[in-house]
Amino acid sequence: MDWQNLFAALHRFFPAEKASAHCDIPCGIYDPHSAQIAALTVLRMAQLIEGLKPPSSGADANQVAAYENSLSRYIEAKEEHAENTKRELAILWGDYFKPEHLEKYPDVHATFWGAIKLASKNKQEANRQAAEDLVAAVQKVAEVFWASKGAQTRRQPSLQMVGGEIVYPVA
Repeated sequence: MDWQNLFAALHRFFPAEKASAHCDIPCGIYDPHSAQIAALTVLRMAQLIEGLKPPSSGADANQVAAYENSLSRYIEAKEEHAENTKRELAILWGDYFKPEHLEKYPDVHATFWGAIKLASKNKQEANRQAAEDLVAAVQKVAEVFWASKGAQTRRQPSLQMVGGEIVYPVA
């Protein structure tokens, strides 16, 4: 049987309709919360890296190994959560925001681009200031996101060891 000709004939009689959606599923569920948590985790890892004291020159092998273990784990977590931040921001930017949002919030592209670049910088460096800047950039994204949905926002302490705040919509 010539499947190609069969499908071509079917398509002529029953053409496929063009479908479009704002996301892959489309689920319609978007929230910047996970990006905020990931950014706060990046900041916490930067704090831990900054506070980690290298072993003294006379340290034994166990002390050196403990230091290297902690440092490598903090770096791995920092990079993983910086990547998570990038992914969550890219989903919001690419799937949620539409041309009508850009009319009302003309800085959306610059805001997202800057935040994603900061997430990349945090993958490349162990830099507390860059991590704090990332948290602030993601908070700005959250405020724009909720404003686009007509919601006011409030900043609430994260109540995490890292400190900082999380942006929430006001119900």
